[in-house]
Amino acid sequence: MRFAPRVLSTGIGIALGLAALLPHQARADGGTLQKIKDTGTITLGYRESSAPFSYLDDNQKPVGYAMDICTRIVDAVKKELSLPALKVELTPVTSATRIPLMANGTIDLECGSTTNNVDREKQVSFTNTHFLTASIFVGKKSANLHKIDDLKGKIVASTAGSTNIGQLDKVNADRKLGITVVPVKDHAEGILMVETGRAAAFVMDDVIIAGLVASAKNPAMFALGDEAFSKPEPYGIMLRKDDPSFKALVDKTTAAFFKTEGPAVYAKWFTQPIPPKGINMNLPLSPAMAKAMKTPSDNPDPASYAP
Repeated sequence: MRFAPRVLSTGIGIALGLAALLPHQARADGGTLQKIKDTGTITLGYRESSAPFSYLDDNQKPVGYAMDICTRIVDAVKKELSLPALKVELTPVTSATRIPLMANGTIDLECGSTTNNVDREKQVSFTNTHFLTASIFVGKKSANLHKIDDLKGKIVASTAGSTNIGQLDKVNADRKLGITVVPVKDHAEGILMVETGRAAAFVMDDVIIAGLVASAKNPAMFALGDEAFSKPEPYGIMLRKDDPSFKALVDKTTAAFFKTEGPAVYAKWFTQPIPPKGINMNLPLSPAMAKAMKTPSDNPDPASYAP
């Protein structure tokens, strides 16, 4: 597979501007598959610091569990369109820019750690769930923070544009905690805020926090909270809305992947040392996720994944 790195500003304003200038570009005529056929290119959106789903290795190449899934989708598109020399462009995205860049046709797949929920399905589509996660917080062990109420009156960071910051805002308001919520650009900045004492805690998906802590300079400095902000929620590869032919191909491909390669590829990224530092997430396949692989689904309802 040929990867063509693409330099693109991921600022919120630029992304929204592109959305206004290029509405429905990829949905014209034959949708995403026609766009890919006409251009000879498929564009993957990736995250720079969402290990082990999508992140940069020592060579600044995007790697991860979600990138492996997207690679299988690219192979299926090549076969479907008879384009063995299909070019793959890689575009960095953030929590704030991923949906605008999908909507305006800049990216064709978003290969990362994006939560599938009912609100987002009004704007984009998702393929079969590839992970289930809950929203928690991490702070310094010395701060002795265990429950959400321990964050009362403190500065707490969360990634802009994520479902987590919305959950934090809601709990803050419901419990009248007086938390000062600070949006950050990405997950790496959030953990750095805690590390440097600029925030008491960082709220994000449990698996992302586990990866950030494991790869930190001093993992022993951190402690995860004991209370979650949410029920386990599904992650999915994101694609454009109202594009049935492309979604059918992606759904068929991911369903076959999960039933065959899925458990082994999951183990590669979640139970073994991963590049570039050889960290191990130590997150074996949960009963709920094992069920989701046997019966693939794009359902946004967390309750549907109960084992």
